[in-house]
Amino acid sequence: MSETVELVREAVRSIRGELSERPQADAVVEALLALEKQSKRDRELLEFDRLLGTWRLGFVTGTQKSRQRAGVVLGAGRYLPRWLEIRLTYSQGDRRDGEPTPEWDAGRVENSVKVGGLRFTLTGPVKFVERNRLLAFDFTRATVQVFGRTLFEGYVRNGKERDRCFYDTPVKQQAFFKYFWVGDTGLGARGRGGGLAIWSQVLED
Repeated sequence: MSETVELVREAVRSIRGELSERPQADAVVEALLALEKQSKRDRELLEFDRLLGTWRLGFVTGTQKSRQRAGVVLGAGRYLPRWLEIRLTYSQGDRRDGEPTPEWDAGRVENSVKVGGLRFTLTGPVKFVERNRLLAFDFTRATVQVFGRTLFEGYVRNGKERDRCFYDTPVKQQAFFKYFWVGDTGLGARGRGGGLAIWSQVLED
């Protein structure tokens, strides 16, 4: 398992630009599947604090019917190009959010996509269920900026109402990531749609 972890760590380092050669995508997918199986066996709890901060998406699989592992259909894995900057930022909730319960912690998420001078940002509430390492989320507000100038900012798709009722909605009805690997500078998770992903930690801009 140590070799498996090291392979995923190398993928994270390559996403961060610290390695000139990237591990083969197929090998990374196999390593992620092995880590996911190990996480299911170990059933270790994951505290929400471990996810706080900013993370850059660097590797994803699709959901094409080209391969199947662990009962979930996967497509081939691929690294995202450096010019496409997709970041997730998790933060603790505040008094506007639902009160944390013994079952989950409240928080907020910001998902930003930057291409050249265009930045598109979605934000919304999250709840993290510690016992199964699952983070449910909803994007209720959007911001569009071009070279720092804001063109739009506000609720989207009845976002105000969805924001209000988010914490009363069952997790099974929400989008989520299930985090099966949390390293010093990287994250590995499976989304509700069945795809796998790796993020690298953003230490500074």
